[in-house]
Amino acid sequence: MSQSGSQVAAFFRDVRQSGVVWLVRDDSGSPAPLSADGTRSLPFWSTSARAQRAAKIWGSGLRVESRSLEAWRDLELPDAAREGLMIGINWSGPRLVGWSFTPVEVLNRLAAAD
Repeated sequence: MSQSGSQVAAFFRDVRQSGVVWLVRDDSGSPAPLSADGTRSLPFWSTSARAQRAAKIWGSGLRVESRSLEAWRDLELPDAAREGLMIGINWSGPRLVGWSFTPVEVLNRLAAAD
């Protein structure tokens, strides 16, 4: 399994166990980097430590916040879908790279993990 693939597997395992999803943000919101194909991804992490590493890499006064899995699934993923955003899953490494999925794909993966 690739590094990104193992990060995705860890994400779904961790959030199912903890019931919590982590993000980084500042007063303006969360970063949503533009990918090479022109899509924007809103990244989330499965643990506080992973999100803290991302906030440190990106800097710029970002803070770590959590969301319940239910609120994330029922509120934030539909909002991201309406805005045309992809969902970044457990991005890692010095450049914070990894896989992104549509909100519907994330919901399907969550349902399959039940």
